[in-house]
Amino acid sequence: MRRVLIASDRALLVEEDDLEGAMRLHAALVAAPPTGVVELVPAARTVLVRFDPTLVDEASLAKELGRVEAVHGGLPTAGSVTIGVRYDGQDLDEVAELLGVSAEQVVARHTAATWRVAFTGYAPGFGYLVGDDPLFDVPRRSSPRTRIPAGSVGLAGTFSGVYPRESPGGWQLIGRTDAPMWDLHRDPPALLAPGMTVRFERLERESVAVSESSPVADAAEHSFAVEVVRPGLQLVLEDLGRPGHAALGVSASGTADRRALRAANRAVGNAPGTAGLELAGGGAVLRFTGPAVVAVAGGTAETTIVRSEAPPLPVEHGAATAIEDGEELHLGWVSEGLRTVIAVRGGLDLPPALGSLSSDTLASLGPGDLGGRPLRAGDVVPLRGPAAAPHAVDPNPAPADPLPAPGDTVELRIVLGPRDDWFTRTGVRTLVEQEWTVTPRSDRVGVRLEGAVPLERYVAGELPSEGAVTGAIQVPPDGQPVLFLPDHPLTGGYPIIGAVIDRDLDLAGQLPPGVRIRFRPVAPTVPILPIGPTTEIRGD
Repeated sequence: MRRVLIASDRALLVEEDDLEGAMRLHAALVAAPPTGVVELVPAARTVLVRFDPTLVDEASLAKELGRVEAVHGGLPTAGSVTIGVRYDGQDLDEVAELLGVSAEQVVARHTAATWRVAFTGYAPGFGYLVGDDPLFDVPRRSSPRTRIPAGSVGLAGTFSGVYPRESPGGWQLIGRTDAPMWDLHRDPPALLAPGMTVRFERLERESVAVSESSPVADAAEHSFAVEVVRPGLQLVLEDLGRPGHAALGVSASGTADRRALRAANRAVGNAPGTAGLELAGGGAVLRFTGPAVVAVAGGTAETTIVRSEAPPLPVEHGAATAIEDGEELHLGWVSEGLRTVIAVRGGLDLPPALGSLSSDTLASLGPGDLGGRPLRAGDVVPLRGPAAAPHAVDPNPAPADPLPAPGDTVELRIVLGPRDDWFTRTGVRTLVEQEWTVTPRSDRVGVRLEGAVPLERYVAGELPSEGAVTGAIQVPPDGQPVLFLPDHPLTGGYPIIGAVIDRDLDLAGQLPPGVRIRFRPVAPTVPILPIGPTTEIRGD
């Protein structure tokens, strides 16, 4: 029975009985998307539907999703690919023992099976493959590895998959391939896409090329550029993100404080979404080649322009300031908020990755040679120059809203769901009645929270992977929530108890360690009733 659940104030989660049902629903929605739908994220048993609230309201969309007729008969195909594998994985013998067959039989049946890409997620180019051999159903490792090499072929549950890049993970590894699963110079960059048929072929030898990313550019090559003298705690390039690439396993990413980016760009005369630099914590020094106009917004930090033959020039927060060739922009430690955004008139002169200059630190996706990594000392970012800006400089910037400092308490509005019914009533009350402290283990992937009382689960066990939105509050087994920020994984397997509303996401991106949070539930604009049976009674 289909259910439509609230995933945020801008997303619904449609739940089917099984993977087959979710694949058929996703195929129907791709063929004829309802009005207002901006992105679909298929998963093991669900399809996450992101929508534009200016085009459709939640209740109307929920009713339409409940009436969508899933695709019948054969599912649409998206081509086929054969992947050569050397079957020498660390877990091959253990998998064979778990399945009650020999290692040679595991290999023979893995290569004989026909696999299909059910959905993508976790990382760009990572496809969850479901096969036609019922043998393959193995548990994840009890202790995930911190480092899995790129190209590793693994099994988890009924799925097989290939890790596109080096990353942590808990899948059972049976082999490795040198097939490039993700290549931005290829169209499309992902080798695998939902609906594609995959066959594995046994190889005796394999070679894997490994390359290190190099500095972005050389200052001498550009008339206008900014060189990183000191990167501070974390310095990245960000614009408003790259939505619409869920089919490639790519989340939107983008700046953690959209309001600050827009304000800084307005101040220097750029279009609102022009890419700038986002600095977490402060402590950076940037040296400019050629004249520039800069503006600093977001987190408050003492900022000065250091000149060779004159006293340092203070930079007014939120206002446009001219900087000359060879001068340096010094940003102190952030005292309020967490992230400072620096806009440069004319913007950055770098090739975009999937239409965006954003650095996705989790997916290792970004412009130029960066690959999503933070900037390092010596990196040089080319600039287009002040004349490239399309608008006049704003001489009267609007005052910025106050941002929290460590020890302050802030309120974030949330909508509950889609998996609040996985928690006891006491657990849900704990979420909204208890104060949560932001821990130092937070980053652009998520804000890790700590509370005196962990959230109490009603439903035990694992949740099949399903889509997640920025602002989702995911709860790992220890009961201490993680508030997802822009670089969160596209899909996840821990239950999401609620999500911060879109209007409060910029504030969520500015929470430094030590800030205390209170979550205040708000109702959706129009209440949504699940379509199908729901569990009404939950124990405490």
